[in-house]
Amino acid sequence: MNREPALEFRDVSFGYSSEADLILDHLSFSVEEGEFVSIIGPSGCGKSTIFRLVNQFLCRQTGEILVNGAGIEGRTRYCGYMPQQDLMFPWRTVGENVRLPLEIRGEHGKREQNRMVEEALGAVGLSGQGRKSPRELSGGMRQRAAFARTLLIGADLLLLDEPFSALDYLTRLSMREWLLEQCRAEKKTVLFITHDVEEAIFLSSRILLVETCPIRHLRSFPVPSTIHRGGTQIEDTEALRLRTELISLLRKGGAP
Repeated sequence: MNREPALEFRDVSFGYSSEADLILDHLSFSVEEGEFVSIIGPSGCGKSTIFRLVNQFLCRQTGEILVNGAGIEGRTRYCGYMPQQDLMFPWRTVGENVRLPLEIRGEHGKREQNRMVEEALGAVGLSGQGRKSPRELSGGMRQRAAFARTLLIGADLLLLDEPFSALDYLTRLSMREWLLEQCRAEKKTVLFITHDVEEAIFLSSRILLVETCPIRHLRSFPVPSTIHRGGTQIEDTEALRLRTELISLLRKGGAP
């Protein structure tokens, strides 16, 4: 029996009332269960708008958005979303910020919540930081805490909007590896926005390139499954060829 896609857009259109042109124009694409798919394209082309439509921060004008074959209207906890900003509440400790999804669900006692929070903080390299105020952490540490909070939502579909852009280079490299391991171990489906082509190749099983503005189509590029992901640089011939092609298309504005 065929499984439904983890996420599917069917002829989705959207435009802001303040702008004459659409952002998405009858866009259709899908992400399969367990895929790690990155979206790349010029700044301001509408990549983050796709995320805001999935999590219902915005309402589409036409078409359907399906998660696991069902419409998203009236549903909760079908996706976890992490924007570029950490959105940490300054009046809560780091641990209390990370705990927020667990408190909202009310599914665990305080002791179990404490354990889950400590485990999540440890996974992102923030062990022992839970009692601190967000203002005591660096920007990169705050973003890691925000990522831990996203994981605790418990959704199988994660929407990550440039989650590592605030991190220093070495931390960013280690977080890439950690994210890949976690998504594989927990069998997460990930839709990821990045401006870093090499990061997209390192993390993804497939890359979607924005070809036009408004977005009418996302051009799909499979990432070779044989590429080596253990180092800090991409050295495989196929991956280097893909990086060169993607950068060339981005410089041309996405046109084939």
